Amino acid sequence: MGKGTPSKRGGKLSHIICRRCGRHAYHVQHRICASCGFGASARRRT
Repeated sequence: MGKGTPSKRGGKLSHIICRRCGRHAYHVQHRICASCGFGASARRRT
């Protein structure tokens, strides 16, 4: 038994590479890019 809280690493990825902007900001569960807004609307996120 170790000291302190055990690490909870190795879960699912929250973001993957976006098809539109190419940045690693597309949320897998929400299906929206945090960088360009792909998935939410046709317009680019400002």
